[in-house]
Amino acid sequence: MAVSSLSPEQEAVYRLIEDTRDHVFVTGRAGTGKSTLLQHLAWNTSKQIAVCAPTGVAALNVEGQTIHSLFRLPIGLIADSQLDQSDATRKILNAIDTLVIDEISMVNADLMDAIDRSLRQARGRRSEPFGGVQLVMFGDPYQLAPVPPRGDEMRYIRDHYRSFWFFDAKVWAGERSDDGAPALLEMGRYGAELHVRELVDIHRQSDPAFKEMLNAVRYGRVTADIAQVLNDTGARTPPEPVDGEPPIITLATRNDIVNAINRRHLDALPGRLQTANAEINGDFGRGDAAYPADAELRLKVGAQVMFLRNDASNFGEPPRWVNGTIGTVTRIAGGSVRVEIDGENVDVEPAVWERFRYAYDAGKRSLTREIVAEFTQFPLRLAWAVTIHKSQGKTYDRAVIDLGSGAFAPGQTYVALSRLTSLDGLYLSRPLRPSDIRVDADVRRWMAEARGASV
Repeated sequence: MAVSSLSPEQEAVYRLIEDTRDHVFVTGRAGTGKSTLLQHLAWNTSKQIAVCAPTGVAALNVEGQTIHSLFRLPIGLIADSQLDQSDATRKILNAIDTLVIDEISMVNADLMDAIDRSLRQARGRRSEPFGGVQLVMFGDPYQLAPVPPRGDEMRYIRDHYRSFWFFDAKVWAGERSDDGAPALLEMGRYGAELHVRELVDIHRQSDPAFKEMLNAVRYGRVTADIAQVLNDTGARTPPEPVDGEPPIITLATRNDIVNAINRRHLDALPGRLQTANAEINGDFGRGDAAYPADAELRLKVGAQVMFLRNDASNFGEPPRWVNGTIGTVTRIAGGSVRVEIDGENVDVEPAVWERFRYAYDAGKRSLTREIVAEFTQFPLRLAWAVTIHKSQGKTYDRAVIDLGSGAFAPGQTYVALSRLTSLDGLYLSRPLRPSDIRVDADVRRWMAEARGASV
């Protein structure tokens, strides 16, 4: 599979991963090409790699497996509970040279240590971090956070960890002896040494002034002048669409707001409502959260939709759409949906998402990937509105940002603003407030330490 060429800084990080056994955390601001680098690594490495992610949808996006299914780990707090490993699981874990984890910021410290302990146990190398496996992680802690633990789980985390973030796991500080007892060892000497590489070249935005504003939001350093520019620019009524262009998409904090906007617009359209039901084969999980698209996609002609994956069927020609492209449905017939994108009509066929599972090929003494489930549906979603969380990785020329009663998670406002290619495309449903600019204190602390260590 051909992927776009790497920039010089991406190439330097790729060579670090490929030419060494170092553990690497690849981070960077929105639009710096972390996903491009991960895809290049997956398709070009000479190492035996396994790619995984903390959620089912994230694993689908990188054609990998969820962490819990790859390691056969229990859901919830793992702590020091016994890890039962089958022969098949041990063979898989022994065959891995490099473990790649995407969306690492959603992995908590307890799960990070369970990954370490699983690899040491399966490979019989209990004194080596991750059992001698190279760990490569991708993500941005300024954007996504792990789900906070509650009740007894929160009390356990507070008693055993500095924070619940992956970077405060004991494996990095060497806080575990061979028998699993706490040892409080010097970081990097007995624990795993982590090389942090932050991509800085932004490919999504070109305006230096807007980039600086996004940086200020990212790091929680918004001045009164920056806030005034953002609020003055965003205090406009979105224009009515002209010449067939779609309405401006709304990025909102909550699902109920998004669903209400999409339902209202769909109901207002004339014509017949049509429903495309997904075909699901194998164990794909249950519930909408496990699916990459709507199990029941409700459409009418005139509906505004967003593409959920890149065009992979144009055979050598430039893609007709990419993940996040906005268009308008112009025809529904014959097992296809016609969508107008920038004045051109394209016929969209159902796409197949494959859920993979790693297996060990004894004959080749290598890892293989098996398809264990398939989800077939049109790669479209109603897109008069989308949640800020689901806008991750997307790019928009224009958007209305609706923070409602307020941003409720660190990084939420940064994610929303950084989807835009320019300041000119910003529309705010209400002015930004100081309370909307939220940065997690542990992220700020650790990233400052990591930058200092990398100088």
